[in-house]
Amino acid sequence: MDGNALGDAASGRKAIVVGGGIGGLAAAIALDRCGWRVEVLERAATFGEIGAGLSLWPNGVRALDALGLGDQVRERALTETEGGIRDTTGRWLSRTDVQELGRRYGPVVAVHRAHLLEILREAVPTAALRTGTEVIAVGTEGPRIEVRHSEGTSRSDLLVGADGIRSVVRRSLWPRHPAPRYAGYTAWRVIVDTDRPLTSGGETWGRGERVGIVPLADGTTYLFGAASAPEGQRSPDGELAEMRRRFNGWHAPIPELLAAASDDAVMRHDIYHLPPLRTFVRGTTALLGDAAHAMTPDMGQGANQALEDAVTLAAVLTAHPTVESALSAYDRGRRARAQMIARRSRLIGTVAQWSWSPAAAVRDWVVRLSPSASMLKALDPALNWSPPTPDATGADRP
Repeated sequence: MDGNALGDAASGRKAIVVGGGIGGLAAAIALDRCGWRVEVLERAATFGEIGAGLSLWPNGVRALDALGLGDQVRERALTETEGGIRDTTGRWLSRTDVQELGRRYGPVVAVHRAHLLEILREAVPTAALRTGTEVIAVGTEGPRIEVRHSEGTSRSDLLVGADGIRSVVRRSLWPRHPAPRYAGYTAWRVIVDTDRPLTSGGETWGRGERVGIVPLADGTTYLFGAASAPEGQRSPDGELAEMRRRFNGWHAPIPELLAAASDDAVMRHDIYHLPPLRTFVRGTTALLGDAAHAMTPDMGQGANQALEDAVTLAAVLTAHPTVESALSAYDRGRRARAQMIARRSRLIGTVAQWSWSPAAAVRDWVVRLSPSASMLKALDPALNWSPPTPDATGADRP
């Protein structure tokens, strides 16, 4: 990103970012460094998230490098752990060639979400951050955007809706778009502290159930589980008890991790995806991250795509003479790619959640016989991304 170019163009202009998650903070950083005055509105009382890990794929790490934060994240992350897919007995169906993946694209790094959010938050000017501020509605006042919230009204030249899958910005300006749809399965997430740090991660596929293990740099382990279940269902005995009931008979170290987990640390969320939008922009408003393309977590690309969005948004604003033309380029550059990855993620999730034993057995057989090279090739459309330069943003030319 050419910060000086946008600094000249954006002098005096203000951007409001609704949402202080990964995508919103990344957008605030990118816009601030390009000369915009930024205001971040976050409804929670504090910025941050507890109890979850995150895999940053090479495309997401490149986006962080473009923000100047890649080295800080790598210092607090774990790289090059063993991964792949196993069955419930522990037999490997597919192993990720970590060295070849790193050679082609760069390393995959695992980081605690709270650590990533801390790094992002510290890179945003403190005066730009407003917590405990819930957005009520969005409208226009002449050429400017007007945001009504619990603390009053804010106005800006650019609005970035980064307020998640239940986005108020999207509901205000895209009122006819369908609501998020339940993917058919629920997920548990928990950080586990054990006496012996793990060096091997990956997923285990069962019949309508899955478990994932992600070792983290501080010696803890991020454990997640997924199971096909009715929407809104909760366990009367507690969610850790439900995880143990479902997964205690699976291969090591899953039972050991569940034994070490704390019940009050387990989070459970039903999984949703957003039907494809026809556009990510409206006037001088742009949607970003889950507000634009909420996807199932089956490719681990949600946060990575939000980081791509933020970097791309700043790049097009650098390259174009008006906000409107920049956002048109942002929509062209981001929508097809993000929605393609969302479709692939949803397909992977559907197959991984197969519960009919004959179908699941065929699935496992196909995965086991697929060569490692073909698995890496399947990742290419997601991982083979680099931050756009002004010359590559489709800027208007004289």
